[in-house]
Amino acid sequence: MVLTVMMTLPGCSSAPVPAAAPTPPASPPAPTTVPAAPTTAPGATVAAAGCHIFPPDNVWHADVSRLPVHRDSAAYIASIGTGKGVHADFGAGLWEGGPIGIPITTVPGGQAGVKVSFQYASESDRGPYPIPRGALVEGGPNSQGDRHVILYDTAACRAYELYAAYPNSDGSWRAGSGAVFDLRGNGLRARGATSADAAGLSILAGLVRYDEVASGRIDHAIRVTAPRTRNAYVWPARHAASSATDAALPPMGLRLRLKSTVDISRLPKQARVVAEAMKTYGLILADNGSAWYISGAPDDRWSNDALHSLGGLTGANFEAVDTSGLMVSADSAAVRSG
Repeated sequence: MVLTVMMTLPGCSSAPVPAAAPTPPASPPAPTTVPAAPTTAPGATVAAAGCHIFPPDNVWHADVSRLPVHRDSAAYIASIGTGKGVHADFGAGLWEGGPIGIPITTVPGGQAGVKVSFQYASESDRGPYPIPRGALVEGGPNSQGDRHVILYDTAACRAYELYAAYPNSDGSWRAGSGAVFDLRGNGLRARGATSADAAGLSILAGLVRYDEVASGRIDHAIRVTAPRTRNAYVWPARHAASSATDAALPPMGLRLRLKSTVDISRLPKQARVVAEAMKTYGLILADNGSAWYISGAPDDRWSNDALHSLGGLTGANFEAVDTSGLMVSADSAAVRSG
């Protein structure tokens, strides 16, 4: 089921950048060397015991390897780019002074909440948000980009996510938009509501994290961007970010998967684990951006060379899938069993 919305948010970010922030630049290519010192705490991205990132029956964890190919798959893939290679938009070291990827700040127990004011308050969760001192910002503290702040509260088992987030001198923050997710449940945001992401989904849920790759298995779909999307969204997305009506353009929330026939056996281990997840759990289109850019958390244990090898996989190796058979309710992220 495709639901269209009246409000559209342009650009390669989840909402227009607040007036105080410059327009985000295009995502840079990952370097092929491993520079600099650690920029995130090792282990900070591991799902804590008792606080998995959404339940096992959540759509992010759904195996889509046997689902039917979407009837509009060829058009969607062509619009994203059949000849464009996959790009791991995360890695080790620094790029232009900031960590490569979307960092995750694990919130310590008892962290006090702070006030956050939003440019798009009607579509944002009021908070307060438990932002500790030194919270990690996408691109670094001086970033001019999307400036996502992802807070993983393992005690409350919640994710607090901000887009275009800036600290104020009095300890409060301001942001373009923000959302709070109960990681123990399958609730979705209100229809038509954005989050810190254009599709109205959790960013944390779709990030590739080093510790899961090191364990040999990613058990969820991966966040991906596309250059152009349609003014429409499909379950589990809740929001569109385009004014385009071309039916060949993909809607937000579209599930994509790496074809089962693609040989990934020669990929380096880190890349192979990611590719296996793209076959089993697929990708979820969550934002406008560069073609086939997949999202992950920075960590200095990544091999940038290994991640760069994913560029050998192109759009022609992917297909869109029809997930309608998984849906229990249009307003729940739970999937049918069996």
